[in-house]
Amino acid sequence: MAAARILVQSGPAMPVYMLTDALSFPPPEGASPEGVVAIGGDACPERLVLAYSLGIFPWPHRELPLLWFSPDPRFVISFDHVHVGRSLRKRIRSAPFEIRTDTAFLKVMDACARAPRPGQDGTWITEELRAGFGALYARGVAHSIEAFCDGELVGGLYGVALGRSFCGESMFALHDDASKIATVTLLGNLRHWGFHFVDCQVYTEHLARFGAREIPRPRFLGMLRSAVSEPTSSGTWSFPLDPLAALAELDKPL
Repeated sequence: MAAARILVQSGPAMPVYMLTDALSFPPPEGASPEGVVAIGGDACPERLVLAYSLGIFPWPHRELPLLWFSPDPRFVISFDHVHVGRSLRKRIRSAPFEIRTDTAFLKVMDACARAPRPGQDGTWITEELRAGFGALYARGVAHSIEAFCDGELVGGLYGVALGRSFCGESMFALHDDASKIATVTLLGNLRHWGFHFVDCQVYTEHLARFGAREIPRPRFLGMLRSAVSEPTSSGTWSFPLDPLAALAELDKPL
């Protein structure tokens, strides 16, 4: 068997699956009310690819085995519902940053790990995840979008691309609007390439401002199956659209 069933306390006791060495997950529809699909296993690149293709992602919690989540609802940006505010548009037109892709992946991860998060003590980006996502980056499946100012990395984000889906993992900003402009650049280029959506996983006010919305998990999983059935744009990314052109792309009617 790929997974052994165990009981964990989360209010009333309910079944959750303990992963073995086999590369397999139980169906995400069986997640706990908190979204936990399974516990244990490792963050090797093969397991990460399988998890993301099924709508499952790792989210380590201190003093617990590795937890794998598929929450309901899911927080998603659809390209027919992207919002870029007036002040951010003005900043983009002033071109305060140089946006690069896939030139500083591990530095972006490390900066995301150091970034303070409201209500969080420490980081969920463990050394195990750093190694796993680093391996995905080497395989051209994970990508970073980076904002530079005077040659210094001052913001960015990273995530996983499978088929025509992109799952955003984390972001950071050392200068005002650095991660926001990186996000707009990502969104415009993904739409230009024919991506279906960006998975933001769980609600954040920051991404809600870009138009991200909560949708039921069954609907998300159907969208994901359609997206991952298409070829993956693997390898080192180079965006054809700069931030201003990406903004113009997002303003076009679908």
